[in-house]
Amino acid sequence: MRILCLDDEELALQMLEMCVKKARPDADVWSFDDQDALLEDAEDSGCDVAFLDIHMRGMNGVEVAKRLKEINPRMNIIFVTGFSEYKGDAMDMKASGYIMKPVTVDEVREELDNLRYSSGKITPKSDALLRVQCFGNFEVFLPSGEIFKFDRSRSKEIFAYLVHKQGSSCTTKEIAAVLFEDEPYDAKQQNYVQQLIYSMIQTFKNAGLEQVIVRSRNALSVNTQLLDCDYYRFKELDGAAVNAYQNEYMSQYYWADFMFDEDLY
Repeated sequence: MRILCLDDEELALQMLEMCVKKARPDADVWSFDDQDALLEDAEDSGCDVAFLDIHMRGMNGVEVAKRLKEINPRMNIIFVTGFSEYKGDAMDMKASGYIMKPVTVDEVREELDNLRYSSGKITPKSDALLRVQCFGNFEVFLPSGEIFKFDRSRSKEIFAYLVHKQGSSCTTKEIAAVLFEDEPYDAKQQNYVQQLIYSMIQTFKNAGLEQVIVRSRNALSVNTQLLDCDYYRFKELDGAAVNAYQNEYMSQYYWADFMFDEDLY
């Protein structure tokens, strides 16, 4: 997330910058005491959120906000001021938020947690063992960002189906019906699917991640608490996840898009 801060008073700007950095230590934060310099930076490098003092010499914060909205209509504007009479102007601009001075970390954090427009970037869960991408092609990542590799592509597809089932138990026969829809479920196919499942479980075990798969008698599921999944966030109406969905769900699997649409309705 890229955040710009604007105030023409040096101490107030320092306080604002400090509060923003404490509230979002992972954000890219830039501070300006000149309106034109901020506008030039926003045009050149973009911006997700702008904290703007309203009462400044020259161009006031509302005017700066109008210019920023011309650059990006979905930019989040948060006004910061010591003058409550400007609140009406701020709301007319459809601002994301409004903070009265002196600024506090808690107030900044609350505004950033409730932005009008999502930045479209999903902040990773710190306690997740794996990050799972369902939108676009299905992919699995380690916390480091490295792709988690499966020994067999069909084993990866089984994991994709378990992810879609969101912790519900799935039998070998159910998994076979999804992967091999038109083929008879005979002893040969049952044995093959069991081999694929074994390969998937071994892959997780070799990586020290065996707790991701929950095994019960004749059934499997995933431990959803250990996954950071865009699909799960979407169903919770997480703004960034909703924006990330571009009408493609596990694109490489023929069964997935149909099941996703079925879930929506």
